[in-house]
Amino acid sequence: MTMYSNISSTASLIGDPTRTTILIALADGQALTAGELATLSGVSPQTASAHLAKLVEGSLISVEVQGRHRYYKLAGPEVAQVMEAIAVVSPPVKVRSLRQSSHKKALDYARTCYDHLAGKLGVALTEALIELGYLRDLGEFYQLTDKGKQWLREFGIHPLPKKVNPEAVPLHIDWTVRKHHLAGPLAISITQRLIDLGWVEKGAIRRSIQLTNLGRSAIGNEFMFDPTTL
Repeated sequence: MTMYSNISSTASLIGDPTRTTILIALADGQALTAGELATLSGVSPQTASAHLAKLVEGSLISVEVQGRHRYYKLAGPEVAQVMEAIAVVSPPVKVRSLRQSSHKKALDYARTCYDHLAGKLGVALTEALIELGYLRDLGEFYQLTDKGKQWLREFGIHPLPKKVNPEAVPLHIDWTVRKHHLAGPLAISITQRLIDLGWVEKGAIRRSIQLTNLGRSAIGNEFMFDPTTL
C-alpha cells in the first residue's frame, strides 16, 4: 500500500461504468432513490443497491432516509466537479444512435451541474459576464466587481447568497467547450433567476436545460450574445 492508495481507491470507485452513470445522474445536485438510479443505470435494483453502498462507503454520495425511502445524492459539489474534470480528459463520446445524438446535443448545449448552468450556454453566459465587466477573471477564480454587484441587484439577486465570496467566485472547467464556467452559490442563484424569469427551463432529458421562446430574445438583450447560435 502506498501513500496514494486513497486516490486509487476513489478512482476505482468512479471507474466502474455503473457507478460512473450513478454519479453523473446525481450531478445536478438532486436526490434520487435506488430504484430511480437503477432505471437510469440499466441495472437491477439489487445491483444498484450494491453499487450505492460502495459509493456511500467511499464518501462520494450520502443517503437520507425518509420513511420507507432512501434518497441518494452527491456528497458535495466537488464530486460533480471531479466528474466534469474526468470528462474533459476522456475521449469523445461515440454516438451510435439518433437517440444518443439528441441526448448529447441537449446536454452539450446546456445542462445543470450541481444546480448551476453548464454547457455551451453556461460558458457563453460566463464570458458575457466578464465582457460586460461584471466579473473579473483572476485565473483560478473570478472576482465580482462593483459593477457586477449593481447588476445583480437590478437583475433581482439581492442580497447576495450568504456563501458567496465576491473576491473568490469559483469556476469549473466545462467538458463540452473545454473552457471555464461560473460555479458555486452565485452561479446557482443566476441559474435559478433565469428559470424564475422564464428564460430557460428544464428539458425532457435529465439535467438538460433549454431556452424558452422568451429567453431567445431576452438573454440576447441582457447579455449581448445570441444564445441560438451556440
